[in-house]
Amino acid sequence: MQQIQQMVNPARNYWFTHTMIPRLVLLAIYIFSLPIWSVDSAGKGGINVWPKPRNLTWSQPRLATQLSPTFTVTPLSESKHLVSATSRYNLLVLTEHHHQLVTPIVNQSVTSPPLQILNVDVVDLGIPLQHGVDESYTLTIPISGAANLTAHTIWGAMRGLETFSQLVWDNPPRVPVGLYVWDSPLFAHRGILLDTSRNYYSVEDITRTIAAMSANKLNVFHWHITDSHSFPLMLPSEPDLAGKGSYGPNMQYSPEDVSKIVEFGLDYGVRVLPEIDAPGHTGSWAAAYPEIVTCANMFWWPAGSEWADRLASEPGTGHLNPLNLKTYQVLKNVIHDVVTMFPEPFYHSGADEIIPGCWKADPSIQSFLSNGGTLSQVLEIFVNSTLPYILSLNRTVVYWEDVLLDDNVNVQSTVLPKAHVILQTWNNGLSNTKRIVSSGYRAIVSSADFYYLDCGHGGFLGNDSQYDQQTGGDTGNGSWCGPFKTWQTIYNYDITYGLSEEEAKLVLGGEVALWSEQADPSVLDSRIWPRASAMAETLWSGNRDEKGTKRYAEATDRLNEWRSRMVSRGIGAEPIQPLWCVRNPGMCNTVHPFV
Repeated sequence: MQQIQQMVNPARNYWFTHTMIPRLVLLAIYIFSLPIWSVDSAGKGGINVWPKPRNLTWSQPRLATQLSPTFTVTPLSESKHLVSATSRYNLLVLTEHHHQLVTPIVNQSVTSPPLQILNVDVVDLGIPLQHGVDESYTLTIPISGAANLTAHTIWGAMRGLETFSQLVWDNPPRVPVGLYVWDSPLFAHRGILLDTSRNYYSVEDITRTIAAMSANKLNVFHWHITDSHSFPLMLPSEPDLAGKGSYGPNMQYSPEDVSKIVEFGLDYGVRVLPEIDAPGHTGSWAAAYPEIVTCANMFWWPAGSEWADRLASEPGTGHLNPLNLKTYQVLKNVIHDVVTMFPEPFYHSGADEIIPGCWKADPSIQSFLSNGGTLSQVLEIFVNSTLPYILSLNRTVVYWEDVLLDDNVNVQSTVLPKAHVILQTWNNGLSNTKRIVSSGYRAIVSSADFYYLDCGHGGFLGNDSQYDQQTGGDTGNGSWCGPFKTWQTIYNYDITYGLSEEEAKLVLGGEVALWSEQADPSVLDSRIWPRASAMAETLWSGNRDEKGTKRYAEATDRLNEWRSRMVSRGIGAEPIQPLWCVRNPGMCNTVHPFV
């Protein structure tokens, strides 16, 4: 990733373009002796863009030429984020020297010069990065003359620059000519959730992930910052939350760290969406404020009790107490600081997995229930006491689906204004997506059946007797949400399947999620990539060809190539096939369908 993240000084670009004329003259003989490459087929000629563009045409005969050694992305811009991107990509395409897994078949020609310039034209430099921003672009690389990239926003220009970078391969670098791309995403919200509470990830781990997201045209880093296990975010108004609730001073995120991550995200066209989960998943708050947390530090599933009477769904107990007024004093400070640190217009407030046993363990809540109250009313008190304040800070609130759909503890839809609330679904696949959008809410899809990247690695209980078997019996498919979600499973998932046209419009997009019970920096890249790439393509351009047929077979070869390029860029993506399969096209397929 070091290669990706280096930036070329804009002044140096200017110097290349405007003061090297004598050297360019000396290069004239070299330029006109360079070959043009006629490519056998799109699949074998450097045309491997991931996610696949919505529309890419390459005129016959298919040709490619070399990049000039003084190739430059122009013009300079007053947008610092676009300056960062153009400088980064200028360096990348000249130095990456990517070698295809399958060597392209080319014919030499001498009819065109190397490509000297990619002109970038942005209609409106001032449009901020937010949900629904225009990410479309048009890229033209003619047989001769400058290439042109046009976009309405700098964020669309970044997507086009990534496409251009993937069109370049070999040493010296080559690029197709006679090529036209029009591209735009199908879904506006395309994200990755990373849980940094259960295990800590450094700022560098997070920025590396954001850079990889940008390369895959993903645009939302959903940062699940806090949970019952640790509170790693340092907040000016509530320093004790991290001071006492984190894993230690070297496992905290300072305001300066957050600023670095947010700014890095802007340079790469990726929004950073913070989640402070509450009122559940808040055991880590008890280190600083034990009086506002119920069932903190208690054993999660007491001996002799039924599952319905558990205190948490996994080790790590604690819920905020909505009946304690001090809860809201602390929460108001937390929310204010988070909104100040994160410019993102969405604020994720969690509200998932309210476990009845945890609230029932508190005397004040027991008294409330004995006087005829319900746990759903307790949750409603919490939402009514926090939602208006978040909205007053000009934020749209995202909740997990549980707040509305949980079987035991939920609120009525009248409590959640549809204009200001988005629900993120994780249970029951398409069924819960349908329930959310049919109720008129916007939805973000993170179905555990398809999009949970942590699934299938076994449970993490220390004395789990189900694994003490000598016959290889069923152990729950590897975890509560097993089996492992393969890239094919993710690629073939249609997040709007079974919805009406109007309902489908309420689906904003999706997120794959890496919960960190059994993940940390040592496996971060391989757990996410290239499986997140599979979702990236389906949400950008779909998973079907122009005839409406699922294209997973064709995608396999392209994903092999893209995974190889990601690895060369410093992303530790896991392999999806032996190299032998790539070198022997079609031999790793089957002619006997499994279903």
